[in-house]
Formats: sequence, structure tokens, C-alpha cells
Amino acid sequence: MQNNPSNSPTWDEFLRPLLEMAEKEPITRRTALERISDRYNFSKEIRNRKLKSGQTQVQNRSGWAMSALVKAEFIEKHPSQKFTYQITDKGRKYLQSHIGPITDKDLKNLDGYLEAWEEASRRKQESKTNTLAKSDQHTSTPDDLIESATQELDAKLRDLLLENLLGTDPYHFEQIVVDVLVAMGYGGSKDEASQVTKKSNDGGIDGIINEDRLGLDVIYVQAKRWQNNIGRKEIQSFVGALAGYQAHKGIFITTSDFIPNAIDYAKSVSQKIVLIDGPRLADLMIEHNIGVSTVQTIEIKRLDSDYFEI
Repeated sequence: MQNNPSNSPTWDEFLRPLLEMAEKEPITRRTALERISDRYNFSKEIRNRKLKSGQTQVQNRSGWAMSALVKAEFIEKHPSQKFTYQITDKGRKYLQSHIGPITDKDLKNLDGYLEAWEEASRRKQESKTNTLAKSDQHTSTPDDLIESATQELDAKLRDLLLENLLGTDPYHFEQIVVDVLVAMGYGGSKDEASQVTKKSNDGGIDGIINEDRLGLDVIYVQAKRWQNNIGRKEIQSFVGALAGYQAHKGIFITTSDFIPNAIDYAKSVSQKIVLIDGPRLADLMIEHNIGVSTVQTIEIKRLDSDYFEI
């Protein structure tokens, strides 16, 4: 990749660096982009340059490169880690035999590459057609269609939030958790909540936050930025830590999920344990505007019948 301080790299310039990273260890879109940006000393201007969609230009181009590597069957989704990709045997062999940058032309010469894009396009168009077919039904009102579209946008945003949460460092993740809880009305102000959480961070507890602004009761928090699901063992450790503090309320938050025996155990103990998995955390972030911003507002108007009454 050429290191030009003023120009962002083209999307295909990301191909070889991404594949080289995947050869060493599984990658996510977020962490791979951060490493490439550091490796090639991208300027702050290049890192922050944004498209009209709100996405950064390098994030967009890196994303296209990741998609191209998937279509070329050089990388594939990790079987057990969400939003994570690993190199394939085909990708490893190509990396070893191909010298120099990997270009768009190189990929187009691969058997099945263009067909893979065409198939993806066909499925996308088919999905749109099915959606339109459903919308033509008399049972769907315009309000129904707006609600359906909003849900689809939220689902995509939820996936992006989870992917970005997995790319944050543990301390930043704990701060995000504090921001969400404060936005929900716990802990008083953000400054007060942050000061309280710094008093803990030992004995199996990541944070302590006031349940209300007066501090009449406190809630103990465990925040796990994990890809693997949380089991009973982790919940037992958390309950044990609560017992050590003589606490009776706790929130266990994770980017992953809870296996059934962990959920059953949390329900069986005397302490009140609230479990928040990754999708629920993302929903709370969307609901309380944490890590998201409004890019477009649509006005929907109705008839003012009072205006026409005499």
C-alpha cells in the first residue's frame, strides 16, 4: 500500500494487508482497519474523512475489500466468533504464490469471483422483490411499511454496534456501559457514575453505580466484552463477588450471549441479577442515543381537521 499523506488508499489497496492480517489471526472489520491505519501511518485527516452516509471513507473502502475477499473465498466467517473472519486454505495458498499487491483485476481473473458477486446481487434483488410483494398486500398500510423499514434499519445498526463494541478495549467498553446506565437514569450524572466505578474494579466487580441520584442503593456491574457466550461459571463468580460485598443487586452485561444454564442459575439465586446480552445492549444504545446519531429526520403530516371546522 502506498503511503500518501493526502490521498486515501483505494479499496483494492486494502486487499493484501487484510489478507496478511487474516493469515496471522482471525480479524474483524473494525480491528483490521485500525491496525492498517496504524501500520501505514494514516493521517488524522484520512482517518476522519467521511462520506455523506456518515461512514468514514477508509472504513467504507476497507469494508468493500473485506467483502471482495469473502467473494474470492480467501476469507470466511469464523465458525464460533461473531463478526470475525479467518483465512481459508485458498487464501493462504494465493498469498504465498502471488507477489505484490492484490488488485481488482487479479480477483476478477479468479474462477467464480464474478459469479459470486452476481449471486449476491441476485439474492439482494430477490429480497427487495419479496419485500415489495408483501407491501403490495392490502393488509400493509403505509404506517406498517414505515415500521418495517425502521426495524430493518435498526437491525443493521444493531449489528454494526456489536461489531464496533467487540473492537473497543475493555476500559472503553466499561465506560460505554456506564454511559448507557446513566442515560437510563442510573448513577446520577455521568461524572458521578464514572467516579464511582473507579472505586471498584476488583474482586470480580467491574463497577458500582448508584441506583438513583440520591444513592439510596447501589448496583454492582460486571461488563464482559466477549465473543464466546457466558456460562454458569461466570455468573457464579459474579454472584460470589456480590456476596463478598453483601450486595443484593447486580447487572451482568456482555457483547455475546448467555447459555441457558447461566440464565437459569441467575434466576435461582437470592440476589436480583439482570442479564443483558449483546443485542439487548445494542438496543439500549440505540434507544438512548449512545454511540449513534440521527442522520435524517422525516416529517409525517396529517390532516388538521380542526382547521376546516367552522
